[in-house]
This record gives sequence, structure tokens and C-alpha cells, in this order.
Amino acid sequence: MGEGRGEGSRRTLVLAACLIATFMAAVESTIIATAMPTIVGELGGFSLFSWAFTIYLLTQAVSIPIYGRLSDIYGRKQVFFAGSGLFLLGSTLCGFAWGMVPLIAFRALQGFGAGGVQTIASTILGDIYTPVERGRVQGMVSSVFGVSAVAGPSLGAFLIEHVSWQAVFWVNLPIGAAAIAMLAVFLHENIEHRQHRIDLLGSLLLLVAIGALMLAMVQAGSLSLPAWLALLGLGVVSAVVLLAHEWHTPEPMLPLELWRNRIIVLGSLGNCAAGALMMGVSAFLPAYVQGAMGYSAMAGGLVLGAMSVSWALASIAAARIMAHTSYRLTAVLGAFALIAGCGVLLTLDPSRGPFWAAAGSFTIGIGMGLGSTTFIVSIQASVPWRQRGAATSSAMFLRFVGQAVGAALCGAVLNASIRARDPTAMHVADQLLDPSLRERLGAAEVARLSDLVASSLHNAYFLTLGFGLIALLLAVLMPAGLNPTRHPPRAEA
Repeated sequence: MGEGRGEGSRRTLVLAACLIATFMAAVESTIIATAMPTIVGELGGFSLFSWAFTIYLLTQAVSIPIYGRLSDIYGRKQVFFAGSGLFLLGSTLCGFAWGMVPLIAFRALQGFGAGGVQTIASTILGDIYTPVERGRVQGMVSSVFGVSAVAGPSLGAFLIEHVSWQAVFWVNLPIGAAAIAMLAVFLHENIEHRQHRIDLLGSLLLLVAIGALMLAMVQAGSLSLPAWLALLGLGVVSAVVLLAHEWHTPEPMLPLELWRNRIIVLGSLGNCAAGALMMGVSAFLPAYVQGAMGYSAMAGGLVLGAMSVSWALASIAAARIMAHTSYRLTAVLGAFALIAGCGVLLTLDPSRGPFWAAAGSFTIGIGMGLGSTTFIVSIQASVPWRQRGAATSSAMFLRFVGQAVGAALCGAVLNASIRARDPTAMHVADQLLDPSLRERLGAAEVARLSDLVASSLHNAYFLTLGFGLIALLLAVLMPAGLNPTRHPPRAEA
């Protein structure tokens, strides 16, 4: 087992390193969401807007099970170093992007590395803390999102206005270097080395399956029917072959026996639904505030930041609620908050201003804090150490698949809605997000485009409400009576 029972000071420093790594991932999310309207205004490519999010989440998702499996075989530390190094390389290259297509390509590389950052950091904390402690620790991890919510959008807006959009990617470099150095010094592991086979074919099949399905969703409006059907068929066939392969291979990338565990199934699918809702909102809410309402990047960042602040506070509360009640009750409360937040956004109108948007964002953050913390704590408590990396990665994998699906579907709805009302507006919408270009459009054109963007995004928020209802159903189906002090008997075997 990794060094989970060592001296308290060393464990605290490992916790600090994991929090720094989580901060890096959280800041990346909040900064890029705030910066994308400015990036699109400079580089163009509004129709590819959602791909800057989707490709990062897609490559992150498909790499998560690989990192989780490798960490169970070779230990957490080496795998974390590999993922962090790739993430920092991708971050560096993103800053040198000269167009939207190169940016998307570099975001893909960044995502491949990111799969090993937050996942392994969470797994390390699952190793070194007991089930009772994990609720509190996961609350601390989520509180990092609150810090990043304040620092990320504000820093992103400052860098955009006073430096350049490239700096929002390069800010990751010193943070990542600090996390790597701290884990190198303070995390000690005793790993029993033996011969293993890496499931490369399973990894390739997963990439093809998820990639084809995501591409079919995002580009549905611009592909011919034969091309769309071919992509859809490729994704479905690859997924079927993947399941058959994983069932028979000796050391699968996705250990299917874990999916006989009800808690893992419901917790992972719950993470998926919540992730889809969260990304469907956060990827486009700053664009609503800037494009439809006409406010600055700073205002868009603060609206999105409200979600992360409440996420952090609710995560801390979730630890207490879980300890005194059950996983199921805590997850149900979180799902109701997600639904309520989506309801607020469905009533959003440019005339209501950013405070109404922030209220919806804040309410959704409460749901994410209660739900996501509950799901990950319950999953980690249901398996022994030798399976914890795979179990954690399964939950993280489906969460990021959900985020990719949320960004892809909401992006598809946005593009389809704009094309349906005005096929020529897609190119002009780029100018709406750039303050200098927006001034040249004229009041009548700005009003027309603002209404077009607002109504199109409104359609996308109906989708997020559906994701919230799915999360509620999954929460209700969780086993009754279990909490951090009453988990399955074999959990710490």
C-alpha cells in the first residue's frame, strides 16, 4: 500500500501537493471558460467554440482509465509525473496557437496529460486518508475550486486585458512544477512490482468509440447524413468491440468486475450526469454574459465563479451531512439543487443582468458540491487499495465523458439554433464577443445578434435540466443507510 499511514506532517504536505495539482486543473477550467470569448474574437471560428472544451474533455476522459490502471500497477507517483508533464507541455503549446484548429489540437494534448493530474491526486488522497476522513478531505479539495473561482476568472480577465490570452495557459507552468516537486519529495510508496500487460487495444478502442460519438454529436448540423451515420456506426461498433475485448482480456483497462458494485455504477453514472450539466452551463454562461448581455470578461468570470464558490461550501457541508445521514440523502439534496439552478437559468433574459445568471450558477454549484463529493467518497469506500485507482478513475472517467457530452450536445444545440434562425449569423457572432468589433456592428445589429445568441443558449439549458433529472434518479437508487462510517464490509479488505 502507498504511504497512507505515515507521519502526520508528511501526509499534510502530500495533501498540500494534491490540492495544488487540483488548483491547477480548476484554474485551467475557469480561466479558459472566461477567455474563450476573447480567443474566438481574435482567432475566429465561432462554430468550433465548443470543440475547445470538448476535445480537452474527450482526451482527458479516455486517458483517465489508463492512468488509473497504471497507478494500480506502477504506483501513483510515477504516473502523476507523466500526466503532469504532458499537461504542462500542452499548456505551453496552447499559448503559441495561431488559429482555432491548432488551439484545439494543443488542447487535445493538454487533455491527455490532464487525465493523470486530478485523477491521481484524488486517488492519492483516497490512499492516505480513512473513509471517515475522506469526506472532510474531499471537501477541502472542492474548496480549492472556490479559491480558483475567485482567482481564476479575475486573473484570466486581468491577463486578457493587460497581457494577452496566451498567458492564461502559461499560468499553469509554475503551479504544476510546484506540485511535481512536492510529491517527488514527500510521497513515499512501497509497490510490489510484477509482470503486467498494458491494455493498449482497449485504450485505442475507447478513444475511437468516444471520439466518433462526440464528433457525430458536435458536427451533426454540418455533416451529410451518410457521414453522420458512418461516424455514429463507428462509435457504436467500437464500443461493442471494446466491451467484448475488456470482458476477455486478462488485465483490462476498464475492470468490468467493478461494475457489479452498485455503488460504483450509480456513483459513476451520477458523476456523468452532473458533469454534463455543469459543463453545459459553464462552457457557455460567460458567452451569454458577454455576448447576449454585453458585459465584460470580468463579469462573465465572476458569474461562473459563483458556481465554484458554492461548490466549495457545499462540499464541506456534504462531509457533515454524509456522516450524520447517508450517501443517498446527500446526493438527492444535491440533485434537487442542480434542477433548481437550471430552472433559474431557463428564466434568464439579457434584461435581468449578470446577478440573475450568478444566482443560477451559485445554485448549481451547491448541487455539484453535495453530489460530486458524495459520489467519489462512496466509491472510494467501497473498494480495497488495489482497486481504488481503477474505481476512482471509473468515476472520474464518466464525469469527464459527461462533461464532454454536455459541452458537445449544448454546443450542437447552440449551433443548430443559430443556423435555424439565421444561417449567416454564425460568422458575425464572432464579432459580438470581441468588445472592439462589437462597437462597429451598430445598435440594431447588436440587438439582433444578442437576441439570437440568448435564445439559442436558452434552448441548450433545457438539455441541462434533463441531466439534472437523470442525476436525481440515480441518487434515489443509491443504497439506503450507507455513509462513511457504515460502508460495505469488504471496502477496506
